[in-house]
Amino acid sequence: MDRPHYKFWPQRLPRSITVPATSLWHNLATAAERFPDKTALVFFGSETSYRELAEQVERLAGQLHALGVKRGDRVVLDMQNCPQLVIAHFAILRANAVVVPVNPMNRAEELKHYITDPDAKVAITTGDLAPELVKASDALAPGERLAHLIVTQFTDAFDPDAQGDEAPPPGWRDWLLTRHPLPSLAGGRVMAWTEALAAGHAPPAHAVGANDMALLPYTSGTTGLPKGCIHHHSSLMHNAYACQLWGLSSSETVVLAVVPMFHITGTVSVLHTAIMSAATLVVMPRWDREVAGRLISRRKVTSWTNIPTMVIDLLGSPNFASFDLSSLVHIGGGGAAMPQAVAQRLYEQYGLKYAEGYGLTETAAPSHTNPFDNPKQQCLGIPFISTDARVVDPDTLQEMPIGESGEIIIHGPEVFQGYWKRPDATEAAFVEFEGKRFFRSGDMGRMDEDGYFFITDRLKRMINASGFKVWPAEVELLMFRHPAIQEACVISTKDAYRGESVKAVVVLRATHKNTTEQEIIDWCRENMAVYKIPRTVQFVDVLPKSGSGKVMWRLLQEAESGAK
Repeated sequence: MDRPHYKFWPQRLPRSITVPATSLWHNLATAAERFPDKTALVFFGSETSYRELAEQVERLAGQLHALGVKRGDRVVLDMQNCPQLVIAHFAILRANAVVVPVNPMNRAEELKHYITDPDAKVAITTGDLAPELVKASDALAPGERLAHLIVTQFTDAFDPDAQGDEAPPPGWRDWLLTRHPLPSLAGGRVMAWTEALAAGHAPPAHAVGANDMALLPYTSGTTGLPKGCIHHHSSLMHNAYACQLWGLSSSETVVLAVVPMFHITGTVSVLHTAIMSAATLVVMPRWDREVAGRLISRRKVTSWTNIPTMVIDLLGSPNFASFDLSSLVHIGGGGAAMPQAVAQRLYEQYGLKYAEGYGLTETAAPSHTNPFDNPKQQCLGIPFISTDARVVDPDTLQEMPIGESGEIIIHGPEVFQGYWKRPDATEAAFVEFEGKRFFRSGDMGRMDEDGYFFITDRLKRMINASGFKVWPAEVELLMFRHPAIQEACVISTKDAYRGESVKAVVVLRATHKNTTEQEIIDWCRENMAVYKIPRTVQFVDVLPKSGSGKVMWRLLQEAESGAK
């Protein structure tokens, strides 16, 4: 049966595709064979060709093999965007192993879980983040700790004496130019990146294919600790191949890589799509509107996947008139709705139609996206290539009529295999519908008469802070470790810039009644990623509870929403 959105399907595109049977490593190997001298990576003026990139990947894969990394082993990758992230990501795949991408904002308390849950014995990180990983590993039981840590410095990838438009901005120089001493690892060995690449070990025979695990990204949820999402090479390959087709990506494409490449969108829609296309990645380690404006202008960036707050920030720069955005042909993103006025300004000034998309860690980024010729604003778009998506009643699983809200369910080759070590959660995440296995997104939405999807509400308890998903249960678990906190309930509060921010409603222990809001916030800053930190803390004598003793967080959320 033809779905209504096929009326708006780009005529040049197939509705579904055959997924290549090769591993993701083959995409880089092929690009390096076809375009050896083409620039693959740009980082503060330093360029890496595809030949150089593939050679460094081979050398690091050889070192991983020498450290005992075997087929299917999980390797932690904890980095901001930089060339070394790209090299390490593909080296892990080249060594037949599995990438465990970690948010570099995570602190030691959070990092423990990313070492123990995937049973990781090797991690790769940057000098500024190494102390937190070491702190996390050292605090574990001897049998759970890391055995090897490979540490790079940002200046391993660019000239610290570089000047001009593409040099690091003054505010970043200390962060990027500092060469940190190698820490010591209890019961393990720490190795410098340069030593690892110079060791000369041969990589193993490349043996993995489409049905082997490639990526184990973690996603949080309504309860407990984050869960690993098992992605085979095939699910990532599908979306990389589909994104290449959808965005008309080619070897002439120049991509601004500023969305974090540890995140599923950055991993698939930016990194793997660009490498498959043999495109050039202009790498930014974090967001800065002046740096972004200069790089788009100087490097003639053609494709920019982003979070809408980045676009809003760039347009607000006092130097905006000096930036040349005329090279951009493809701009889009997700994580939060793009304000209509901003989308209108992009179209009127540059003829750019901002294409919003929607996806989850479980769907390897996009499961929905807007056609570039027919985008709708503040809309998830239509089901992606090879994808079937429906809106159903979350209780009865009956399909909802057009325009009525229900849970969005998704079927397609990009959907993950299940949750690592969590058969219970895996079983709960899937449902049989019309003879096919659909993933339950947990997001409430509706479909209009044209087949476009819109978010209407959340079935899951989640806070969206500038596109970062904050799961209250995870923040609460961390906060309970504070000696002054007897109980905590985390809710969202409205934020003019971020959309939503985190608020904690706290009951203090009788012995710690003098604890201040700032002390709680400072402790959170030491123990959790910055985007999870409560911006405000409200002290109360008791939290509202149901007859069964469960905290009634909805009452607190409704009171907070009504107060704004």
